[in-house]
Amino acid sequence: MQSKAPTVEAYLASLPEDRRTVIAAIRRVILDNLDTGYEEGMQYGMIGYFVPHRVYPPGYHCDPSQPLPFAGLASQKNYLSIYLMGVYGEGEHAAWFREAWAKTGRKLDMGKCCVRFRKIGDVALEVIGEAIRRMPAKKWIEIYEKSRKNAEPRQAAGGKSEAKKTAKRSVKKKPARRS
Repeated sequence: MQSKAPTVEAYLASLPEDRRTVIAAIRRVILDNLDTGYEEGMQYGMIGYFVPHRVYPPGYHCDPSQPLPFAGLASQKNYLSIYLMGVYGEGEHAAWFREAWAKTGRKLDMGKCCVRFRKIGDVALEVIGEAIRRMPAKKWIEIYEKSRKNAEPRQAAGGKSEAKKTAKRSVKKKPARRS
């Protein structure tokens, strides 16, 4: 559920008291551990933590007008969530995060980079803080750029790689069976 709030303060003010309290507590943990290379602001309808263009001019590859996202904090319809781009995938930081969370005894409800929860007691605040602290902006940029270099090369027009186009052409469809 994306917010139209123009500022973090307006976003927080728009939340019901119970959700505002939880989001504010997690926000404090993030801000206390956030590297100076990041900034906080509204991004994609939620509180965002990102590498600003003054630090990383290319911005986000999906939308270069946006600064490079690092984390997000949101109140969704049925839950609250924190998005941690640094724990996406199967890398060492992701493995550390899952292990550290498990050691707290709390259940981890996680998608690709989204940790979902309903109340502050569901959140391993110390793990969130450490995950933020372990990923200074310079390191996040290096990981991001490496992932972009490893991404399959895309053809400028059409968006599909030549390998995928060739594979698609070589697969012949079977005629439909008639009964």
